Amino acid sequence: MNSVDPHTARNGHALRPAACPCCSASVGRSIYRVGSVPVHSCVLLNSAEEARAFPRRDLELAFCEACGFIFNKAFDEKVMVYSTNFEESQHFSGTFNSFAKRLAHEIAQKCAISGKRVLEIGCGKGEFLRELCVFGNATGLGIDPGYRADKGRNEDLGDVKFIVDFFGPDYRHLEADAVLCRHTLEHISSVAAFVRLIREMIGERTGDWVFFETPDAKRVLAESAFWDIYYEHCSYFSPGAHARLFRQEGFDVTDLELVYDNQYIVQYARPSIGQTKPRLPLERDLEEMHRLAETFPVRVRACQHLWQERIRSAHAAGRRVVLWGGGSKAVSFLTTLQIGDEVSAAVDINPYKQGKFTPGTGHPVIAPADLVQNPPDLVIVMNPIYRNEVVQSLEALDLRPEVVSV
Repeated sequence: MNSVDPHTARNGHALRPAACPCCSASVGRSIYRVGSVPVHSCVLLNSAEEARAFPRRDLELAFCEACGFIFNKAFDEKVMVYSTNFEESQHFSGTFNSFAKRLAHEIAQKCAISGKRVLEIGCGKGEFLRELCVFGNATGLGIDPGYRADKGRNEDLGDVKFIVDFFGPDYRHLEADAVLCRHTLEHISSVAAFVRLIREMIGERTGDWVFFETPDAKRVLAESAFWDIYYEHCSYFSPGAHARLFRQEGFDVTDLELVYDNQYIVQYARPSIGQTKPRLPLERDLEEMHRLAETFPVRVRACQHLWQERIRSAHAAGRRVVLWGGGSKAVSFLTTLQIGDEVSAAVDINPYKQGKFTPGTGHPVIAPADLVQNPPDLVIVMNPIYRNEVVQSLEALDLRPEVVSV
């Protein structure tokens, strides 16, 4: 656990300048640092030994005072090797599925995709793109290096095809009436170049829609949510920083809102000629981001200490502690707090994660039913939006442990 001390942040290596990947301003201010975290948190690892030996790197978040963007200035893109051996899908959750279905239907209607072409950059396993195209009567193309055609999950519904690759200049020839990019921009280090490439791909087609969904970094700062900071996420946007980037790169941002219990930024945009002016309420957040960034180092250390003490006290009292959620949040939570045997396991309803081990710490990822033989005393839910769903699952197993959310 090594978040930045505000005193050392004013001296020494925390002030090494870097160019903001969004606006190119010089950035020297670091607000958070964690040493030796796993470079991937959604990779499927078959043993505890393999998981503990997984490659690590340091993470250091810098805050751009000019545009409010936050980025990992220590990010090493060379270690990011995405493949089909990744499992990031949340679609096994009823809570998430309901949200995703509503969002797909909203996009289909707002972007009027019936009979048109939809391109999704970073489509994951393709569940959302299929839902969108089937409901909206559209043709779909998904691009993702981690796409995998799993039996029972990727039913052949709708006119949807997939490319197992990264989106880059080789695909600037593609034409689509709507471009989607959900939970991918935060994985991109050169964010301005990435958005610029999409604008170049659209060219003179002024009627195209662009839809982006990205985690809200303002909430992460406000809640001291260190479990939402991990190596793959090298780029962190507030709603305002998100919109500022797109306006800078030749888009008119038409809609900007927070969804999913204010965890995600949803943005609709259309190509424009020249730079457009901000006009949406959520774009005016730069002063608030300055205040949150200023106090974040102290607040996040207090939050980390609280969780560390809570878990260690429970373990010392003989209570069995498990996390509910075996994905990125759990990996960040465990590695940042340097938690070992104090937590017994991570529970996950995604069957592709079960039987695997968390990168960095080697905790087993188990199915909910596995709790029956060794019941937990304390369950820590890694996303509060799933708390009711988790409690219902536990009650169905006739288990009634203490349940808390991060």
